[in-house]
Amino acid sequence: MSPSSGGPGTLPRDPLVPPAFYHPALFYRGDEEYLAGTVPFIRAGREAGEPVAVAVPGDRLTVLRDAVGDMAAEVSWLDMSEAGRNPGRIIPGVLRDFADRHSAGRVRIIGEPIWPGRSATEYPACAQHEALINLAFDGRDVSILCPYDMSGLDEVVIADARATHPVLIDRDDEYPSADYAPDRVIRTYNRPLPEPADAVTMTFDLDALPLVREFVTRWAARLGLGPRAVGDLELAANELAANSCLHGGGAGTARLWAEDGQVVCEIRDAGTITDPLAGRRPVHMSPDGGRGILMVNHLADLVRMHTGPDGTVVRVYMRH
Repeated sequence: MSPSSGGPGTLPRDPLVPPAFYHPALFYRGDEEYLAGTVPFIRAGREAGEPVAVAVPGDRLTVLRDAVGDMAAEVSWLDMSEAGRNPGRIIPGVLRDFADRHSAGRVRIIGEPIWPGRSATEYPACAQHEALINLAFDGRDVSILCPYDMSGLDEVVIADARATHPVLIDRDDEYPSADYAPDRVIRTYNRPLPEPADAVTMTFDLDALPLVREFVTRWAARLGLGPRAVGDLELAANELAANSCLHGGGAGTARLWAEDGQVVCEIRDAGTITDPLAGRRPVHMSPDGGRGILMVNHLADLVRMHTGPDGTVVRVYMRH
């Protein structure tokens, strides 16, 4: 990657002097371009005394570790395919967790939440996550570099990356995104969820909350979940159903079904979630039902949500 020419509309490429909040998308093809865009970012951070974290899929983790050599011991490493398998967990459990533990100064993070192999069911939550980073870190001294594999991701993903990142980096330059519109991406993927082919259903109110746990436990086991996953799903459903009773009109509907090697539990109610960061703020900053959704994000393999004037639907996915 060549340095920016500094011409009209370009941004400085000096990695030692990023703006307060710096959230570029790095478009790369192959290991050479990947390392050319990430290794200088890591080295510049450590040379400036900044804490650095790298959260990328396992194969990329190995490539980057080897490339930085002895400096690897000074970097926090996370396998994003595990730590970020639920995109709703990445802001509170990966990015905020690291930034808040080093709040005395600037931090640098490489986060790659979207990689070839992410499913069509997961992708809308991934795109919303990238858009919400801009709200979660606005004004903070944080640099978050997000690599995108141009050879393995489709055109919709790259177009969304241009909309969710204020700065773009490719093999030749660094420049402001002319398509930056994170609010549009948040709205676009807040869409009604497809109906399942088959599901078991129960309605509930506050008095029936214990029955929700029994219903979820019984059917999750019948649908093939192991004991630990059943327990996590039971807890997640209980948190969401309690939110429905307290903040969603006092009642709701629970549904369960099997889908693509997972068990899905849906909680539906008449409430509307107005905070786009609900479930992504640290516990002490989570108002109203945000604490319950935060817990669900940490328990689940995937969380999908649709909210609007007609109510809210939250789906929790657990792998077999």
